[in-house]
Amino acid sequence: MNNNFQTLMRQATGLTQAGSLNEATAAIQRALRGASGPDGASAADSPLVLEDCVFEVDAPAPAAPETETRTDAPTGAGEFTSGTHTQGALTRRYKLYTPPGKWDQPMPLVVMLHGCTQNPDDFAAGTSMNQRASEQGFCVLYPEQSQDANPSRCWNWFKHNHQQRGRGEPALLASMTQAVMKQRRIDPRRVFIAGLSAGGAMAAIVAAAYPEIFAAVGVHSGLPTGAASNVAEALMVMKSGELSIVMPGKGQHLGAATKGSLRPQTSVPTIVFHGDQDTTVHPRNGEHVIAAVLGSGAAGPRVEQGVSARGRRYTRSTRHASHGRAVTEHWLVHGAGHAWSGGSAEGSYTDGSGPDATREMLRFFFEQRA
Repeated sequence: MNNNFQTLMRQATGLTQAGSLNEATAAIQRALRGASGPDGASAADSPLVLEDCVFEVDAPAPAAPETETRTDAPTGAGEFTSGTHTQGALTRRYKLYTPPGKWDQPMPLVVMLHGCTQNPDDFAAGTSMNQRASEQGFCVLYPEQSQDANPSRCWNWFKHNHQQRGRGEPALLASMTQAVMKQRRIDPRRVFIAGLSAGGAMAAIVAAAYPEIFAAVGVHSGLPTGAASNVAEALMVMKSGELSIVMPGKGQHLGAATKGSLRPQTSVPTIVFHGDQDTTVHPRNGEHVIAAVLGSGAAGPRVEQGVSARGRRYTRSTRHASHGRAVTEHWLVHGAGHAWSGGSAEGSYTDGSGPDATREMLRFFFEQRA
């Protein structure tokens, strides 16, 4: 990252804190136009940077309509239903997949948070999660971010009022999950959450804030809880992977120099996927997500090298608890960019070369119990 980029981002941070939002946005745009990725391409020319991870400042909250639920036609195997959920001043739409047939036992639930510019249908198609749910017998909840809340449909992981228990989008998502658990016969010991990019960052926040609800979390191409508190910091950590951690509720920042001494922010078992050629969210952020679970004193991982069926190399690092169950898995996918690993071309931001993130996340999830 060049010095000019750092200077402009520091200016943008100061302008944001001073309330000069238009000037801060202009500084961010200048920084992006001048920043170059590893391949020499301008960051401003990258559709992933512009579409997936540039956030608007202080977008208005959506009005809260009355809750109503409608049922779409079955997808051929199970039902994909639509509805809305309100918690406090926030309302969001969602889609819920229920597998076909009658299940004698309570089913697991997987909550899936889409990335920027995506929606539930797109995310379901790209991850093939509904197909797996039909085969294995679990429900899938896809909350939908409102364009009124964020013009790029990003979950607002980088805003301080959406990073804590009992506030903002984490509270809404936890409440929506609990409502679905009541609507369907869900096993409360097997409720999981996962997401891509901004959705992955929000999944980490929600799991940390509500560990009594979620038995495990999957973070794909995301960032750790508290990685930023405004748009300028968000762009900085996405670009460099250097943290300025905000401890929720304490207003305390931990600069990059102290990131090695971070204390665990969640005890929820965590699986991370990240491409080592991701120029939208620096792959170092995947390491920080794992560190937020383990802390700096954790024992070394068991490291395995592998190759997917379609020839994509990866490194898998696993750490186990004393009872033998995996606490964290970190999949570093070599040569991959900002895309769901092993995903279907029917959805956006997918890389079909594998390894299959959907399959591996489900395996990790179903080994856990809250």
